[in-house]
Amino acid sequence: MSKKLLVTGGAGFIGSNFIHHVLEQRPEDSIVNLDLLTYSGNLDNLSDVESDPRYRFVHGSICDRGLVTELVSSTDCVVHFAAESHVDRSIDDASAFIQTNVLGTQVLLDAVKACGGRRMLHVSTDEVYGSLPLDQPEVKFSEHFSLSPNSPYAASKASSDLLVRAFRQTFGLDVVTTRCSNNFGPYQFPEKVIPCFVTRLAQGMNVPLYGDGKNVRDWIHVIDHCEAILLVLEQGRAGEVYNVGGDNERSNLELTHAILDLMDLPKQRIELVADRLGHDRRYAISGTKMKEEFGWEPRRSAWPEALRQTVDWYLNNQSWWQRILARANADRQDARG
Repeated sequence: MSKKLLVTGGAGFIGSNFIHHVLEQRPEDSIVNLDLLTYSGNLDNLSDVESDPRYRFVHGSICDRGLVTELVSSTDCVVHFAAESHVDRSIDDASAFIQTNVLGTQVLLDAVKACGGRRMLHVSTDEVYGSLPLDQPEVKFSEHFSLSPNSPYAASKASSDLLVRAFRQTFGLDVVTTRCSNNFGPYQFPEKVIPCFVTRLAQGMNVPLYGDGKNVRDWIHVIDHCEAILLVLEQGRAGEVYNVGGDNERSNLELTHAILDLMDLPKQRIELVADRLGHDRRYAISGTKMKEEFGWEPRRSAWPEALRQTVDWYLNNQSWWQRILARANADRQDARG
C-alpha cells in the first residue's frame, strides 16, 4: 500500500539522503519535503529528483503552525529531521536551536495530534546522553540511559525528545524516536568535520583539530542510518526509542590521520586548536535493540572503504561544495554590512 510521507528538513544532509533512499526503495511512495532552506539546506542535494512526480518541495518553517497542519493533514506519516545541529553554533547563540528544535517540534506534534491517526518518527542524536569515559570501552549508550546533554544543541534535542515522549504518554500519539551516532557520506554541509577537513585540504589549507584529538565518536554511513530510519518508521513499536549506531568508534585524531592518508598528505597538515567548550569525551551506541527487534546491523559503515568513498565523493564533487562555501562567504560579508 502506497504512503505519502512528510519529511521535514529534507534538503539537509541526512534528510536529502533519506529522500533518495525512500524513492529508490519504495517506488510506490511519495514525499513532501518541507524545508526553510537555512544555511545548511541545499536543494542541489535533490536536483536529480525535483522533476519526479512522487516528490514535492515546500519552502517553509516547521514553526509555521498553519502550513505544518495543512501538510500533516494531507500526508500519512511524518519523518522529522528539521533541526539546528552544529554544536559550535549553539555555543555562540542557542536561540535558533530553541526556536527550531524545541518549539518547531512542539508545532509538529500539535499538528499530528490535531490530524490524528498518523505516525511520526522523530530523528534525534546520541548527544542527548552526554559523555562516556574513555577508559571504559565496554560501556555504550543504551536506550535506557538517562538524558544528560552537555551542549546547548544537545539540550535542545533532549528537550524535543521529551516533548515527543510526553505527547505519547498524554495523548497516545503514534510516535517513535531514533537516536543516531555521527553520520558521514555525501551532501554533508562543509562545516562538519569530514567534509570540512577534506575541502580545506583540497584548497591547500591545514585542518584544525580540537584539543588533544582523543575525543571518540561512533561513525555511521548516512545510508545505513536512512535504512534504519525507514525500518523503524514501518515496524517500530509506538512510543519506543531506538539507538542507531555504526559500531565504528574512532578518535578524532584517528579520523584526521585516516583522511590525510587517503589524500596522501603529511601529518604536518594538522593544526591543534583550543578545545571546544564542554567537549564531550566519548560517544558510543549499543545497537542491541535494533538487532534483536529487526535483525538490523550497519552494512556500509566499515572503514577504510566507506571513508574512502566519502572522501572521493567530496573530491569528485568540488563544484557542489564550492558553491556552498561561496554562498557562506557572501552571507558573512552581508552580515558585516
